[in-house]
Amino acid sequence: WCRPAPRAKPCSSSSAGSQLPCFHGSSTIRNLKERFHMNMTEEQLQLLIEQMVDGSMRSITTKLYDGFQYLTNGIM
Repeated sequence: WCRPAPRAKPCSSSSAGSQLPCFHGSSTIRNLKERFHMNMTEEQLQLLIEQMVDGSMRSITTKLYDGFQYLTNGIM
């Protein structure tokens, strides 16, 4: 499992003082850091990812989107 967080952490830290509108507000940086699940162990993260993939594979919206991609772009 590969975590991009070590590479992204300096980016998110330096973005906190950015003048870009997308970084304004206290929740933006916090949400970005939460997305990397830094509070989880590698084992917890592996289980979470497996659950997310399993849930996606059983999701009707995934099946509908896959069908749309197949019909419109020939992507399966």
